[in-house]
Amino acid sequence: MNSTTFNLFCNSLHATTYVQQWRASHVWKVGGKVFAIGNWNRPILGGITFKTPGATFEHLKGLEGLRPAPYFATRGLKWIQYYTKGGLSEQSLKVYISQSHGMVSAGLPKTIQQKLGFPQATSVKPTH
Repeated sequence: MNSTTFNLFCNSLHATTYVQQWRASHVWKVGGKVFAIGNWNRPILGGITFKTPGATFEHLKGLEGLRPAPYFATRGLKWIQYYTKGGLSEQSLKVYISQSHGMVSAGLPKTIQQKLGFPQATSVKPTH
């Protein structure tokens, strides 16, 4: 996935914002929280980075072209970096980025979720 495709896809997800930071990385956020980072300018540490659930992290970290994300994973966070072709198809990468967006969105305070237009979970009252 190149930078254009990455940015177009991240922009298509609900309530996202974009900023360039951390040595010209393409940083995508939802509710002010990072869900994906793309960097094509750093040969050793560059790639596409995204958040994953624990079981997915354990599976992906051993695949060709994927690794625990530098800086994030060393702090105990479950972030994966896709750093070279071969480990995932572009479609699979989009699925994981979408999953990251969903995880970060779900972790936002309810007031921010509501402000951003995310559907609110409705509580089900038990019937007697």
